[in-house]
Amino acid sequence: MMWTVMAVVAALAIGHAMPQVSQWRNFSWFERWLDFLRQQVFIQPAWQGYAGLLLSIGLPAVALGLTVGWLDGFFAFLVALAVMLYTWGPRDLDLDVNAIIDASGLEAKEAAAKALYEEGQPVSLDGPVVVAAVFENALTRWFAVLFWFLLLGPAGALAYRLLYLQVHHKHDMALPEALQSAAHKTLTAANCPPAHLMAFAMALAANFDKVINVWREWYQHGGLRFDYSFLSTAATASVASELADEAADADDGPSNAPALLELRDAMSLAWRMLLLWLGVLAVFVLAGLVN
Repeated sequence: MMWTVMAVVAALAIGHAMPQVSQWRNFSWFERWLDFLRQQVFIQPAWQGYAGLLLSIGLPAVALGLTVGWLDGFFAFLVALAVMLYTWGPRDLDLDVNAIIDASGLEAKEAAAKALYEEGQPVSLDGPVVVAAVFENALTRWFAVLFWFLLLGPAGALAYRLLYLQVHHKHDMALPEALQSAAHKTLTAANCPPAHLMAFAMALAANFDKVINVWREWYQHGGLRFDYSFLSTAATASVASELADEAADADDGPSNAPALLELRDAMSLAWRMLLLWLGVLAVFVLAGLVN
């Protein structure tokens, strides 16, 4: 576990200091793997559901897990570091958000904002919408990868990233409908645990009462379920609360457009949450609660 924690910290430091690392994240091999399975395996009905998903995602993850299992010490650290760097992102969230803030003119900002939205999804610079987009991206680019990396090691991080890529496969219609349905459901289930932990970190890092109230209302309207819609609602409420407090303390009011202020505050909150995760993990390691 110590090597895993060190790999996480090192990967985050390298990724922040060297944003160009994102250019190394090439998953064309996975596209070729999916195309091979589509032509040779997925034509069989038995492989068009969860069995096919286990093959497309599970086989590469298990292969990596077995490889890591043979390694120890510094070599295990190097592999863990490489996998963390590879599966993080794949795009740099800070760069994407800063590109929106720095863009000149509405059209340029909307063009930059496309990086925060899925293909075909309408692009909006409206404050609550763009805050929700930031935290959706923080979940899939940062927190979910980190959660599954810490829980299952490098194989878990790779499995999550490949699952995400399969759900967002450019040739989605070419893959069997039952297979993609299984992938969508599995991705939603995989996102739920880290989303709940994100909400808890958000409550500690921002407005505790607002986040807990959103969480409570979500639970009261359906109980525990595979749904993390509460995350965007809690994030929007937290950012709005922080900006209201800042405006109340300012003498001359905000100097930027509201959407840009919300973007900056959303990224600041996401970073505080990530640092809180790492701080708690460090405490566990130092206390000997994890080996």
